[in-house]
Amino acid sequence: MTDAVIEKKLPARRDVPVGDTWDLASLFSSDKEWEAALAAWEKRIPGFAAFAGTLASSPERLAECLAYDVAVDREGDRIGTYAHLRASEDQAAAEAQRMTGRFQHVATLAGEKASFIRPEIMAIPPETLAAWMRLPVLADYRLMLERLVRTRPHVLSEPEEKLLAMQGTFAGTAGKVFRQLTDADMKFGGVTTGKGERVELSNATFVTLLHDTSRPVRKTSFHQFYDQYEAHANTLAATLAGSVERDVYAAKVRNYPSAVEAALFGDNVPPAVYDQLIAAVRANLPVVHRYYDLRKRIMGLDEIHHYDCYVPLVPELEQRHTWDEGVKLVIESLAPLGPDYCRRLEQGLSGRWCDRYPNAGKQSGAFSSGTYDSDPYILMNFQEEAIEHVFTLAHEAGHSMHTRYSAEAQPYQYSGYTIFVAEVASTFNEQLLTRLLLARAESPKERAAILVREIDSIRATIVRQTMFAEFERKSHGSVEAAEPLTLERIRGIYRELLDAYFGPGFVIDKQLELECLRIPHFYNAFYVYKYATGLSAAITLAKKVAEGGAKELEAYLKFLKGGSSKWPLDLLRDAGVDLEKPEPVATALAQFGRLVDELGSLL
Repeated sequence: MTDAVIEKKLPARRDVPVGDTWDLASLFSSDKEWEAALAAWEKRIPGFAAFAGTLASSPERLAECLAYDVAVDREGDRIGTYAHLRASEDQAAAEAQRMTGRFQHVATLAGEKASFIRPEIMAIPPETLAAWMRLPVLADYRLMLERLVRTRPHVLSEPEEKLLAMQGTFAGTAGKVFRQLTDADMKFGGVTTGKGERVELSNATFVTLLHDTSRPVRKTSFHQFYDQYEAHANTLAATLAGSVERDVYAAKVRNYPSAVEAALFGDNVPPAVYDQLIAAVRANLPVVHRYYDLRKRIMGLDEIHHYDCYVPLVPELEQRHTWDEGVKLVIESLAPLGPDYCRRLEQGLSGRWCDRYPNAGKQSGAFSSGTYDSDPYILMNFQEEAIEHVFTLAHEAGHSMHTRYSAEAQPYQYSGYTIFVAEVASTFNEQLLTRLLLARAESPKERAAILVREIDSIRATIVRQTMFAEFERKSHGSVEAAEPLTLERIRGIYRELLDAYFGPGFVIDKQLELECLRIPHFYNAFYVYKYATGLSAAITLAKKVAEGGAKELEAYLKFLKGGSSKWPLDLLRDAGVDLEKPEPVATALAQFGRLVDELGSLL
């Protein structure tokens, strides 16, 4: 006789208690109101035509057009966000998906009708535009125009731009082939877990299986997984090489000195910041190697492999938190941010900013999404038994408060912020939560569990992402030096990095050389370094605010209110961290070292 399998079914969206869902009334009170707004917005779009061909006539006319464009964009943001949030509640709900499609159609039309603005501004003689930008009538748009003018050396003639735009549909072919091959065509078979459950091995389940406490399971999963990558290595090397070659081509065509400079141009980040991050992590790799040696000792291993790096060092502690308990813990941890920040956040999280729990069809994971004119909404799939979900809530709350503070302090056109600074505000909150949990730990085991989480977070976000960033630098440099990215060349570059980052006491399985062929971020190059700089900045700033006084807090809150009113590096420098210097990364890795030493004394 077998035990009956108890299947826990997710509730349908209609059965979720209203109090556990977000209240989207700050966007629209109903789908009907949204319909009316969409219709009114669509009617405004033909209004762009009246401005076409007139922007060079006077600064007043240019200001009038920019004001019209900003107003249309602002309303579109409100309409699009509502449709996106409704669709994320239940991805099987046909009406919500239809709303998203209808918005996208009108938004595309708006983009087409407004497409004349940029080239017309660029066609105004530089001296004339410079004189206009000093006038009060264009004061609200001066920064926007300065950033546009900055791109002038990289904007081509109209026919050339048209030709480049026509390449758009097939420029991403390498990435599409990669995704189809790895997500659809490659079959990895099944693996039996340490609990005796048969699980399909895939890109989605691979890391989960590397957390299995059974070493044979982890080893089998690793080799079985990479056997498939070995079998398709030549194809995957060709797709990656194609993507890198496209980046190099695009940079050359637009007159950038290199692909990395083209990628960093938008945030006005000098390549020295990128290279300095790599140098700082490289200089501190001995402490990372020390962690792997400690992990090997704690796990009682003769040798440590990559498949030994994810399994928890401390068996999961019973740390249940209801939603209200999770909110209370987050708010308590954020006390250093002052009563205004905490009061407003608590009202939002206890109220209806957040869509709290999983339901059938709901988008997985978590995100923060708000507009200039609305509450900052958070999608969660909160589970009481996982402390990680409390960290996720703190993280998304960081994004939401960043959005709110920037919207209140900046005009619409400067209220958005770049990814470069976004990850600072979110991981800052995680740092404060870690501090509180460490202070409250009631046993060495509980403290060790929190230490391991923080150590692995720094390892994954700063060390690992920097290794990826260095691979991107080297692979693009290879093509720029006319050295083709063959499979052999790719493996050679990656092997040198693995040896350096994991250290002499680590056994590098030959299959791990193929890891670079499975990283989707490499098809959007020079992006991952922002995770490393973001957490490095957050560690420095969290320490300043938690251990400092009113001055440090004021500087950080000013950063949250900054939006895109300054370049990212300037916003962070004003807050108290200079990423053009090696200290922030060195500080983060020094903290990593202290945590490793303490963990070694506890286990």
